[in-house]
Amino acid sequence: MSHTDNDARARIRELNDSLRKSVDPKLGTFVLTAGVDALPPDIKMMAIRETRTFNDFSEENDPHGEHDFGSFELGGQRFFWKIDYYDPNLEFGSEDPADPTKTTRVLTVILAEEY
Repeated sequence: MSHTDNDARARIRELNDSLRKSVDPKLGTFVLTAGVDALPPDIKMMAIRETRTFNDFSEENDPHGEHDFGSFELGGQRFFWKIDYYDPNLEFGSEDPADPTKTTRVLTVILAEEY
């Protein structure tokens, strides 16, 4: 793997972690699926907190080192979260996820049963 690839991967990871941890709308969009949104407010807030504080990354669940997916158990249910990369108009995939001027990040929290 080239140094440039490693630099891009590190930048993508940094941008993904910033969005996930902060839920700052300037960094991307945070979405709950219908199933997550229908949960009781306390469970929904705990799922958001689990997503924001997730740090159980490994070679197995993060093979590209981009911190773009995670899963956790909460209240007897399995949740996933994932980050997708779109162009600024949300019409197509991003041509360069390492460049925030060319990318809109969308973080989705989803019940495993909805996947």
